[in-house]
Amino acid sequence: MGDPLERLGSDAAAGLESTMKEELCMEIDPPFRENIATAEDWRKALNKVVPAVVVLRTTAARAFDTEAAGASYATGFVVDKRRGIILTNRHVVKPGPVVAEAMFVNREEIPVHPIYRDPVHDFGFFRYDPDAIQFLSYEEIPLAPEAACVGLEIRVVGNDSGEKVSILAGTLARLDRDAPHYKKDGYNDFNTFYLQAASGTKGGSSGSPVIDWQGRAVALNAGSKSSTASAFFLPLERVVRALKLLQKGRDAVVNRWGAITIPRGTLQVTFVHKGFDETRRLGLQSETQQMVRHASPPGETGMLVVDSVVPGGPAHKHLEPGDILIRINGEVITQFLKMEILLDDRVDQKIDLQIERGGTSLNVELIVQDLHSITPDYFLEVSGAVIHPLSYQQARNFRFHCGVVYVTEPGYMLFRAGVPRHAIIKKFAGEEISRLDDLIAVLSKLSRGARVPLEYISYMDRHRRKSVLVTVDRHEWYAPPQIYKRDDSTGLWTAKPALPPQSPLLASNYSFAPPTVLSGGTCESSPTPMERIHHGNNQDLTDGVTYMDTNYESDVGSKRRKVEEESSSDGTVIADSSLHEPTEENSRPTANANLIDYKGSPAAAANASLAERVIEPTLVMLEVHVPPSCMIDGVHSQHFFGTGVIVYHSQSMGLVAVDKNTVAISVSDVMLSFAAFPVEIPGEVVFLHPVHNFALVAYDPSGLGAVGASAVRAAQLLPEPGLCRGDAVYLVGLSRSLQATSRKSVVTNPCAALNIGSADCPRYRATNMEVIELDTDFGSTFSGVLTDEQGRVQAIWGSFSTQLKYGGSASEDHQFVRGIPVYAISQVLEKISCGTDGPALLINGIKRSMPLVRILEVELYPTLLSKARSFGLSDDWVQALVKKDPTRRQVLRVKGCLAGSKAENLLEQGDMVLAIDKEPITCFRDIEDACQALDKHGGVDELTMTIFRQGREMELVVGTDVRAGNGTARVINWCGSIVQDPHPAVRALGFLPEEGHGVYVARWCHGSPAHRYGLYALQWIVEINGNPTPDLDHFVNVTKELEHGEFVRVRTVHLNGKPRVLTLKQDLHYWPMWELRFDPDTAIWRRRTIKELDSLQYLRIF
Repeated sequence: MGDPLERLGSDAAAGLESTMKEELCMEIDPPFRENIATAEDWRKALNKVVPAVVVLRTTAARAFDTEAAGASYATGFVVDKRRGIILTNRHVVKPGPVVAEAMFVNREEIPVHPIYRDPVHDFGFFRYDPDAIQFLSYEEIPLAPEAACVGLEIRVVGNDSGEKVSILAGTLARLDRDAPHYKKDGYNDFNTFYLQAASGTKGGSSGSPVIDWQGRAVALNAGSKSSTASAFFLPLERVVRALKLLQKGRDAVVNRWGAITIPRGTLQVTFVHKGFDETRRLGLQSETQQMVRHASPPGETGMLVVDSVVPGGPAHKHLEPGDILIRINGEVITQFLKMEILLDDRVDQKIDLQIERGGTSLNVELIVQDLHSITPDYFLEVSGAVIHPLSYQQARNFRFHCGVVYVTEPGYMLFRAGVPRHAIIKKFAGEEISRLDDLIAVLSKLSRGARVPLEYISYMDRHRRKSVLVTVDRHEWYAPPQIYKRDDSTGLWTAKPALPPQSPLLASNYSFAPPTVLSGGTCESSPTPMERIHHGNNQDLTDGVTYMDTNYESDVGSKRRKVEEESSSDGTVIADSSLHEPTEENSRPTANANLIDYKGSPAAAANASLAERVIEPTLVMLEVHVPPSCMIDGVHSQHFFGTGVIVYHSQSMGLVAVDKNTVAISVSDVMLSFAAFPVEIPGEVVFLHPVHNFALVAYDPSGLGAVGASAVRAAQLLPEPGLCRGDAVYLVGLSRSLQATSRKSVVTNPCAALNIGSADCPRYRATNMEVIELDTDFGSTFSGVLTDEQGRVQAIWGSFSTQLKYGGSASEDHQFVRGIPVYAISQVLEKISCGTDGPALLINGIKRSMPLVRILEVELYPTLLSKARSFGLSDDWVQALVKKDPTRRQVLRVKGCLAGSKAENLLEQGDMVLAIDKEPITCFRDIEDACQALDKHGGVDELTMTIFRQGREMELVVGTDVRAGNGTARVINWCGSIVQDPHPAVRALGFLPEEGHGVYVARWCHGSPAHRYGLYALQWIVEINGNPTPDLDHFVNVTKELEHGEFVRVRTVHLNGKPRVLTLKQDLHYWPMWELRFDPDTAIWRRRTIKELDSLQYLRIF
């Protein structure tokens, strides 16, 4: 059975009445027929059947209707060899886009294409080219629904639990089981009986033939109930009808398949079969029961009763639950099959129904609706969302009108606004939405970055509309909106643009003010000069060596970082804060007069501390969303919350500092809410420090308005002197309701060294950092800033991400908060304000040079000098290090070098770093200062280091690396795998493949070839068809030459060093190759299609 919908859970009985019916079923079913088959008969039958049974490997390229995107395997069997028709389940064929292959028993694999999936019943057909089978002799399996009877010995032949061929024996026990109920919000069959047998089929056996001893298929395996080892089989009567119509339609067209229509009628009513005892309780008259018993076949035990009616359907307001069906067009109807024959033969015609309601006989005239007309065959894809008219299947589940605008998959834009799966869109941008065309018309008028309201309802809370604010993607995270339409002649879904060419949403250019280029070394002239930042080379800290290890195995539960993709709760990320004094711009009389009238500042309360009153106007709440298509650098969630602090504010630019557990990557959308003024504006990530746990987010002060720009201000940073043990500090932060809160505390450890282990999926982790610990535990989520009594920021109380390990392979994401000294932020701010020789970046229409950071790419950890002496470190060096830093009394040791760094192969694990340029080294900042000194000298990028290795003191010349703060700026999607350059967290593991390490698989997409063939994350692609791919450019040059449908040989190397070769079939139709690059000239992420299947190629294939 191909996906989770087939795997039944506990199929609870519907009360005592249902239980009694199941106990009586063996007595009322047709009489047992003696089984005379021998073992030889079964052997002959199986020899004939097995070659015609195929393993179906299906990939649902998009979520649609009742099905999610994904890859699965199932079973099918040949029912027409000459025409090439395979029968399987509907949930295998899928209602939406699907790519599938069939593998025969001799391992011949051929592509198959869907030609029909029933809108209600669980069966569908694939077609294949019979001439493609060259090495196997097989025959089609005949369908014999009339052979099914209670007591019939059967065999289920198929791909069970991933086995190549599995044969399970059983005996038919029931012919009138209710259709199984799989999911309340997914596919369910109805208006039919099912067959049941005690044959414990499992995943992969969906679509298997249920055969008798003569090799005939008497039913189609559909589902199972694991708790009772029962299997459910679909009767074949309607399958036989559909097959005959397909055969007839195929013969009517020469040399190709055309779109074949199979008439299906519906009243949008679900009936259930209830015994006469229950119908009597519902009010059935004795005379009617007597008449029905005489008119029905012998052994009939009940009648059809209305269970539910879909709103807006033909029977709405005419039929009600509990109505008992007596006749249709004068003919007594007690069985589903007979009713369905009448409906299918009278599509778009009137029929007369006789029912009894509470003992009263009623006649109703209804029009039979075309079932295919309420089964969607197209959808809109926008920003990763899949939206289409609500199908009959889901309308029945949710009791909504068919055809309303339904969200199968919210994608990014809608998820960001809080629109869930299964939502019904009612209003968008002030326009009522009743059809998908209405939604498209509104989209065509919107521009990028627009924020418009949307109203929706959900089946979970159907009586209340919910209103959210949708932000149209400003960056080109996704392709432009497209309409996919099913083409029944090819089995593919063809895409076309959903919006007219003149639509603002399709505009590729964005208007900015003419850029002003700031030359390196010249400070920006602005109305608000940034306060000068003072820093020194050394900090006089007054505590001993501490070592905080967060990578431990624990049996004790801890608060995890609640940034799940489906929800945002109070435990999400909270970040840090910082401070600047009010400036001349902030104290202009006009703006300040307006500010007096604004009473929204909670810190204005008389009982608030001075620090809280000073800091509150500088605090910002950040909400960060990461597009699913761009979850790179190991980022572990789509949604983050955190507190930041304004560290720079002028007329042209504002900068907010926040921890990297809130803003983890630059590929994200950031919204800022200010504590000082009720406004929400977008921000852009402009700097991610390669080592320290902070990022800078820029905003446009003009978006605040005149009053808002005056209300907010930058925090005053106080990097020196550093905090010491025993110092009193104020922790000031924001609640989720933007209320400022302050708490007084005492520093217990100003220099605790972090030791955060690598996560299962490598992501940023703070290394080579000392943090500040307080005497009070404020929880793992509250963050803000640490200030003195005057509100000057001495540290950011920021969030750190780690992963706790629990025995075996179990792990749990966890967060904790610690103080981050602000000296590194001050250094970066000074470079930004005064200009550097770094790369230019457009910020609010002005080009600014962003700083480069010189670092020693080595992970270090402190060791107490008492331990170092045991390793053989001389007394002279011990005394020199104690003299340099009498409080720490430590030496730094090498934990490992980042792969690909200049220090690699020079420094070794366990080396003790004693001095740089003869100057003793005792803490991480000493090394940072030495690296910065190289920049001042110019032309020198190497450090002369004195180290102690295995009992010997030696000097080494070690190169340093220069890193930008823009993070990963290029992403490529190939066959659904998201590849990038290896990010620092990967290189920190100390390994890069020798064959090439520039193409690292960061993620993969559901329903893609990468999903189908197992090209998963955490590995490098080193070769494509024998061609080396050492970097992204070589990778693009090799892959763009590959054709649609071509099998590709991919050589990979895993993070653990294990090489692997896999094959993958390229699909350019549903998964074109594209890249996403950051354009610093426009500050926009641009999407470019590298290769796709054009219309001419599509026509040549079919």
